[in-house]
Parts: sequence; structure tokens; C-alpha cells
Amino acid sequence: MDIKAIEQSLKQKRDELLHRAERLHRDVHHREEPIEKDFAEQAVELENLEVLLELDRETRVELKNVLEALARIEEDEYGNCQACGEAINVERLKALPYVQTCIRCADAQERSR
Repeated sequence: MDIKAIEQSLKQKRDELLHRAERLHRDVHHREEPIEKDFAEQAVELENLEVLLELDRETRVELKNVLEALARIEEDEYGNCQACGEAINVERLKALPYVQTCIRCADAQERSR
């Protein structure tokens, strides 16, 4: 497994997510146009705001995961399951480079929900 390539990819993803989070924050919190007087328009604006807030939440969760993966690389713990300590399958890491658990532990966590 090429840790340097993964680290570079994660850093690029981090930068993309930071940029996306910044744009979403501006869209959500810095509205310059006045609130519509028409109730139907207000409803549409509220729906749009809800979508933006959900996108912001998802972006921040993904960013947190990427930052944690970068920290694990720095601490030489990358690629090990955070639940059981076993090595995470390389194909799983290729698909989700910031994944924290092996497939067995991820399945167990899903079943316990």
C-alpha cells in the first residue's frame, strides 16, 4: 500500500472539502437578498436552506473523517481498524481511504444500530 499516495489524495480531498464548506457557509449565512414576501417563495427558500444545511453537515462529517485519517497516517496507525486493531483490507481503503473500521467491525456496528 502506497501511504504517500494515499496521504496526498487525502490532502487533496481535505482541501476540496474545506473549499466546499466555505462556499456552503457563505451560501447559508451571508444571504444578501431580502426575504421574499410571498409565502410560496418563502417555502421554497426554506427547502433550499434545508438542503444547504444538510450538504454542509455531510461535508463537515466527511472532512472530519479525512482529517482523522491524516492524523492516523502521521501517527503510523493508518490502515488498522479502530475497533479491533486488525488490518483493513486494501481494497476497502482504496474505495474509502478515510474508513476507520474493517468490514467485519463495520457490519457489526450496522447490525447493532
